[in-house]
This record gives sequence, structure tokens and C-alpha cells, in this order.
Amino acid sequence: MSTVPPIATWPAAPLHGRVVLVTGGANGIGRGIAQAVLGAGGRVLIGDLDVEAGQACLAEWQRGDDAAFQRLDITDESSVRDFIAVALQRFGRIDGLVNNAGIAGPHGTLLQDMEWEEWQRRLSSLHGAFLCSKHALPALSAGAGAIINIASTRAWQSEAHSEAYAAAKGGLVAFTHALAISAGPAVRVNSISPGWISTDAWQAPSRRHVPQYSATDHAQHPVGRVGEPEDIGALAVYLLSSLSGFSTGQDFIVDGGMTRKMIYAD
Repeated sequence: MSTVPPIATWPAAPLHGRVVLVTGGANGIGRGIAQAVLGAGGRVLIGDLDVEAGQACLAEWQRGDDAAFQRLDITDESSVRDFIAVALQRFGRIDGLVNNAGIAGPHGTLLQDMEWEEWQRRLSSLHGAFLCSKHALPALSAGAGAIINIASTRAWQSEAHSEAYAAAKGGLVAFTHALAISAGPAVRVNSISPGWISTDAWQAPSRRHVPQYSATDHAQHPVGRVGEPEDIGALAVYLLSSLSGFSTGQDFIVDGGMTRKMIYAD
């Protein structure tokens, strides 16, 4: 007769010794994820165009050899190659990649007035996920790595005049499940779709401020509050660790329940 398995002990540092790359990691959600990785015992290389914010991260974290910054343009393949090379030179391995970089604001020009160049620029998060995954996959495959693509609830619902942003985020969700099939079982690939996340206090020091939200803003969420970058970071740690070893090709919505709430006009 089979027996019930014993109680499993949860690791105190689920990312101990693992090296994670976070694009767009100097501000906002990206910074929240990078800090969560460090808190879970991991080591992190953040890539960002914002040099001021990247240097501020290192100065404020004071984590020595566990954290590094590299200027990164995710739309420039040579910059992406350099980013991956720096990671391997500094840490000797890559265990996780978080494709977070891209244009944050969902609203753009009216579609009928949008130039082709703006459309392409607003899809930069999708292009960057392709380039970074392409060049990181060999190292990730060597050590049972994991990729997380940061999408958005805008992949599933929209406001007016956000077509390019929705296309980019929806593309990331589709890219996620396609790559999960191609890269598995060596590499797991998942996406996170954040909802309303307050990033005002997670910027470079010169732009940092405490946001002012109303009771109504918080009450729109079934959990009773607007989200924080730590909320995304906590899930990212889980998806980057062996704790999520049976999860791949999935999109995880983290929005305080907002997309499940029926809203009627007054």
C-alpha cells in the first residue's frame, strides 16, 4: 500500500545562488522584481536605458557582487548581445530572464493618425522579449532556466486608443505559450499580466514621489487596494524557482481581482 508523502519543507531562499536578468529593471515593476530576486537569495543583473535609475538601485541596495547594472536597449540586438555577455562574464551562468522592458503608458496616438514608426516603437516590449530570449536561451537551457514575460491585463481588456499597447501585451502572452512549447522541458516560460500597479515611488530619485490615491481608487479592487511592485515580485520569485516546476506556458493575472469584478455605470 502506498504512503502519503511527508510534509515538504519550503526553502528559506528559493532562488539561492540563481542568476536572474531583469530588463527594464531600474524602475517600477522591474525594480520590484529585481529586489524580490535579491530578497529570495538570488543574484541579479538589471538592464535599462535609465542609467540614473540603474546606478541608484545599486547605491540603495548595497548588495555588492550580488547585483549589477548594464545599460540596455532591448530594440538593439548588439546591445542585447552585450547584456547577455556581461551576465555570463560576471556571474558565469544565467538561470532566469524577466522580459519587462517596454513603453509603460497604454495610451497613444489615435490609430488613424499613428505613424508606422510609433507603432513599431510601442511594440518594443514584444521585440525585446524576442531578442533577449533568443540570446539567453543557450545559457538558460544549460541549467533548467525560466523566462517570465511581463504582459498586462490590457492583453485581455482595453480602453479606447490603446491598440498598440494591447497588441504588444497580447503578443507577449502568445509568445509565452509558443516559446514554452519550443523551449521545454529545458526552459519553462510563463507570463505575468499585472493590473493597476503603483510605481511612482519606484523610480529614479529625481522622479520619485508618493502617489495620492482616493478611497475609490482602492475600492475598485476586490482586495481593497492598488497593487505594488512587490506583488509582482513575489509571483516572479515563485515562477523563477523550482517551486513552480509544473507550470509553463501560462499567463498569471495579478490585478487584485479587478478583471473579475462586474462594473456598471451609475
